[in-house]
Order: sequence, then structure tokens, then C-alpha cells
Amino acid sequence: MGRVDERGYVTIVGRSKDLIISGGYNVYPAEIEGYINELPGVAESAVVGIPHADFGEVGVAVVIAKPGATVDPGQIIASLKSRLANFKVPKQCFVVDALPRNTMGKVQKNILRAQYAAG
Repeated sequence: MGRVDERGYVTIVGRSKDLIISGGYNVYPAEIEGYINELPGVAESAVVGIPHADFGEVGVAVVIAKPGATVDPGQIIASLKSRLANFKVPKQCFVVDALPRNTMGKVQKNILRAQYAAG
């Protein structure tokens, strides 16, 4: 998926199958991952949508810390709240050692969705 700005430039905002619809708003995980990946101590992140009774879906961030760094999930959420609209901020953040990947090295977001939707 992409968008065209007023000057005619195209910006890729993510894949349609990764789109999170939270409370009627479109949330693009690639945008949020970009902000998370800029934070100190973060090596990589993935954002997925999980079912929510009131909003339809909410975002969950899964983060890998850089070697030797300590990452606080609460601090990540607080940092995002100062930079993003509230509906885009993931409702939960988890720090893990590795993200599930396929043989091509791509993060398998479907596995993350299933894992964190189950609780």
C-alpha cells in the first residue's frame, strides 16, 4: 500500500494484509515499526494487530533488544505516545529474543498474531 503526496511523490506505507483497523482507523505497522526501531537499545521490531472487543483490533509491538541493551516495554509505549496519534500506539509491548522468520528471512507476522491473540 502507498500514498501520493501533494507533490506527486509516492510513499510505501505497508502491506495491505498487515493493515490494522483499530476503532475504524487504519494503522500501518511499518510506520510504527520505524519509530520503534529508532529508539535506543532496539535492534528490530514487529507490530501486529490482535482482536479487541471494543476496537476490532489493537496493535501489539514485539521488540528485540540490541545485544547488551535493556529495553523497557513501558518506556517504548511512553515514547510512542509522544510521537504518534493515540490510536496508532500499540496497547502492549513485549521484548523477545527473536522473531519468527521463514526461510527467506521474512518475519512471520501471522505466527505473532496467533501467539499474542491467544494471550
